[in-house]
Amino acid sequence: MRAPRWTVPALVLALTVVQLLVATFARDLPQFAGKAFGARLVFYPVMMLFVPGVWFAVHRGSRPAPWGGFSLVMLPFLVDVSGNTLDLYDRVVWWDDLLHFGNWCLLTLGLGVVLRLADVRPRWVRAVTAVGGGALLALLWEVGEWWTFIRHGTELDTAYEDTLGDMVLGTTGSAVALVVLVALSRRSSSGTRP
Repeated sequence: MRAPRWTVPALVLALTVVQLLVATFARDLPQFAGKAFGARLVFYPVMMLFVPGVWFAVHRGSRPAPWGGFSLVMLPFLVDVSGNTLDLYDRVVWWDDLLHFGNWCLLTLGLGVVLRLADVRPRWVRAVTAVGGGALLALLWEVGEWWTFIRHGTELDTAYEDTLGDMVLGTTGSAVALVVLVALSRRSSSGTRP
């Protein structure tokens, strides 16, 4: 018996929410202190469900849902909260940088899959949307970090440099995702299954 295709995104969402609940109510654990987990408990599920919500509102069952794309869009939120749960942000000096690159790569791959299945034309619009959208989302993420926990926290002295680096890494991750999407598109159009 095969699991339904929505199982993976549902599992990613559930694992994220469970960890967010733990982080929100276990404030005495140092890896969760001062990192706005109450706000994340509200906003992460909303952001994770935004793309599927828009997809279903627009297509109303007229197309098969891109569950793989939804999973890729949701995965960065799980990776982020898992990094906090395992205290990797404080224990591994390069963890934050890796995630800004890797999570934006995943997010852009997911959005690219969703947009490709939605037959966005011409192709250059997908490219602008992927990299430009990734850069915009990196900016919005950094504004959210600043608003929720940096402006009144202990990281204010290093926030400017960190924010610029995070935005560059996020945009670079989006550009790498675009290269992967183009390569997969070429393989599928040449008859080779990706």
